[in-house]
Amino acid sequence: MSELKKIREKRNLTQEELAEKSGISVRTIQRIEAGTTPKGYTLKTLAESLDVSENDLLTSKTIKEEIVIDEVIDTTEENHSLFNSGLIKIINLSSLPFAWLPIANFLLPLLIMFFTKEKSPIIKQIISLQIFLAIISPIIFMLIALLKLGSVSVMITMIVLVLTNVYIILRNAYEIDKKQGLRYKLNFSFI
Repeated sequence: MSELKKIREKRNLTQEELAEKSGISVRTIQRIEAGTTPKGYTLKTLAESLDVSENDLLTSKTIKEEIVIDEVIDTTEENHSLFNSGLIKIINLSSLPFAWLPIANFLLPLLIMFFTKEKSPIIKQIISLQIFLAIISPIIFMLIALLKLGSVSVMITMIVLVLTNVYIILRNAYEIDKKQGLRYKLNFSFI
């Protein structure tokens, strides 16, 4: 039995409760309890959430082998992941100023991606989603206009399309912050 599971059960917490308390995903907690050794940010966060030392979460043979090495490596990994998370949020939120103009909403994120040379899958997914919205929004708008339902329906369609894009951007920003992933994404990529 893993040390994490022992401590978690001693505190009468379910995996879901620990995930909510720590901000670590349930899947990660399951992996650690199945035998994966927690490192860096995950180890630190779980230790703080359970109010134990990091050494208490590691098995005795793992402590001797990994503590000295991990202390040096994990600080840079943690800073790198924080930097990437911040950059991902900036790229996602950079679509907001152009949310009202669908054909331009992906240009600023695309420029930021090229200038920072950060081409992670999540960034490509953010830009692909905005490109998809830039393609589909004018099509929907034109269909409503061609159906000649009146100027009110055209205006409502424009407002709904803009608000939908704003909601997608803000919801993805929230998910990036909480779960380091995207709520809305495509099954394919344009980039």
